[in-house]
Amino acid sequence: MSAAVFPLTSGREKGYEQRAVDAFLAQARAAFERREGAPTVTSQAIREVAFPLVKEGYSISHVDGALGRIEDAFAARERDAAMRREGARVWVDNAREAAEEILQHLSRPAKQRFARTSALTYGYRVDEVDIVADKLVAFLERGHLVTVEQVRAAAFRMQRRGYREEQVDALLDAVVDVMLAVSPTR
Repeated sequence: MSAAVFPLTSGREKGYEQRAVDAFLAQARAAFERREGAPTVTSQAIREVAFPLVKEGYSISHVDGALGRIEDAFAARERDAAMRREGARVWVDNAREAAEEILQHLSRPAKQRFARTSALTYGYRVDEVDIVADKLVAFLERGHLVTVEQVRAAAFRMQRRGYREEQVDALLDAVVDVMLAVSPTR
């Protein structure tokens, strides 16, 4: 058996299943190196990948950090290819349109930015999501410092009648897309 690529969890702590992570990373590497027959992998696919949690798995924080760096590399390649194909003006205009849509959504009144779960189900804590939303508005409107890593790491506790997770997650993914689209260095 080969040595672990990432530190392993121990005790009760769970981590990502090693084989699943290793298989995905092998696919991503083959795609990035443009090997013949390699599967198509995109920055979005890297952001959305999920792995089973197991005892003695890979450290979640270490794998997530590596995935973030890999996503950055794929996003840069995608940006460069699109700029060659469409031109820089079109690429920037598309990123600007996406940023304006995000800003329009986040500019809704606090506690009304996303759909809510029912009184019997849990969603993201409204106050916590609204704090992040305010920071993203300041970033988009006034250029306040927010990094891709901060957006990726956003995590929220749960509450009844909270914001719907899928809507919040989709918007955060869109923010990452815009940030990666316009930033040559992350």
